[in-house]
Amino acid sequence: MSTIMTNTKRAIRDVYGETLAQLGRENPDIVALDADVGSSSKSIVFGKEFPKRYYNVGVAEANMVAMAAGLATAGKIPFANTFAAFMVLRAADPVRSLIAYTGLNVKLAGTYAGLSDSYDGASHHAIADIAFMRALPNMTVVSVSDPVEAELATRAVAAYKGPVYLRLSRAEVPVILDKASYNFEIGKGVTLVEGKDLTIVATGYMLIKALEAAEILAKRGIQARVVNIHTIKPIDAALLIRCAQETGAVVTAEEHNVYGGLGSAVAEVLTRQCPVPMEFVGIEDTFTESGDYEKLLAKYGLSAAHIVSKAELALRRKG
Repeated sequence: MSTIMTNTKRAIRDVYGETLAQLGRENPDIVALDADVGSSSKSIVFGKEFPKRYYNVGVAEANMVAMAAGLATAGKIPFANTFAAFMVLRAADPVRSLIAYTGLNVKLAGTYAGLSDSYDGASHHAIADIAFMRALPNMTVVSVSDPVEAELATRAVAAYKGPVYLRLSRAEVPVILDKASYNFEIGKGVTLVEGKDLTIVATGYMLIKALEAAEILAKRGIQARVVNIHTIKPIDAALLIRCAQETGAVVTAEEHNVYGGLGSAVAEVLTRQCPVPMEFVGIEDTFTESGDYEKLLAKYGLSAAHIVSKAELALRRKG
């Protein structure tokens, strides 16, 4: 088992900033860019230590991404940082045309993903970023679940050759993964809890909710397998197919619109190769509002209770 479920909490963005700075010490080719939100994305930690390798471009996300593309052609490994919502809404053209199209070695760090910028409402919530990024040829999409994975994923992304979208939460979240035993590999999902009755496939902060849901279901005599799909593209099709074959039902859970995200990616695999009853936990195609983070998650169906409800529905359909 690679889970520990501690009461210790850390903000994913803080771990990302610290890891980026450590990578900067290890590799002089790593550079960072930010669209005037360095104190929020925590890229400023890198910037303070390496001011000559840090570029705050101002509120100019498209220009930032274009600059990152240029740096990549010169052999640098650029990390471009801004809120996830703005990475796809304001920088979409150069992300597509300059980075994905040419397969440049640029790392796009989309911070404050999902509803984690909770009090700034729909304009800052990122509920369609996975859909956009995974639809781009050549783009790898990684979604981080806890502080341990934030560190390991950032390191893996830096070592990976090619464009990557790294989805990061603002939230302070519990440490749920055991760094000593957890193996992070781009493109490979991880089974955290074994179970024979159904599989819960989760990504990002919803992994915590999935583990909570599995505990509730266990008290009801239902053995739910929990799988962490941290890499949404390329997705671990072999693991998903095996889970569907062995448990016969699947529930997906993500902090994203139910259209185009993790659930869609899983369904694309299973409908072709192992159709089973599936249910989807995510934002039900609506714009979200401002408020307390956990209360927003509950309002929009992103809670352990909602996962339990969908799991029981999938089991009824399984028969």
